[in-house]
Amino acid sequence: MTIKKPPSAKRVNKRKAPSSGKGPSTRQTKKEPVQREISAGGIVFRTSGNSILFAMMKDSYGKWTFPKGHVEAGEDIEEAAARETLEELGLQQIRLLDYLGKIDIWFRDKFHKKGQLIHKDIHYYLFQSPVGSELHPDPEEHVYEARWVPLGKVEKASSYPDMVPIVKRALELVKQLRK
Repeated sequence: MTIKKPPSAKRVNKRKAPSSGKGPSTRQTKKEPVQREISAGGIVFRTSGNSILFAMMKDSYGKWTFPKGHVEAGEDIEEAAARETLEELGLQQIRLLDYLGKIDIWFRDKFHKKGQLIHKDIHYYLFQSPVGSELHPDPEEHVYEARWVPLGKVEKASSYPDMVPIVKRALELVKQLRK
């Protein structure tokens, strides 16, 4: 299967920051600086008999999601997606299958630059893990829990609504591969 290249990481989205209505506003004040970030991550699946399982992890906010992280200097987006996915889930091997898409999020940093308004583009890829692969979440990556979730439950297990189109695309591709 051909890997689709993501849109240019240099593209700037000009829409206004949305407000979640919870906690500190994610709206930008007139002179407030916005930090732009590019991240990459992966949705990993494996087979187990006739079942398809997806790797999910609990993030630093206590929500179930998929691994992702910053693209490092000199690293391309696909490499970053694979590296972050391997590191956070503690997997030994994954195979890159396809580009799933990009989500665009705004949030206030609560760890490094507390209160800083962040505008992040996150590129997701579909990976396959070998049969029998075990998850070993890495506390140094702030991942304390990970599990394999059955195909029929993965969409509901994802805690972030903005991930729905990415998860649906992954499910479609995996179902096509099984035909």
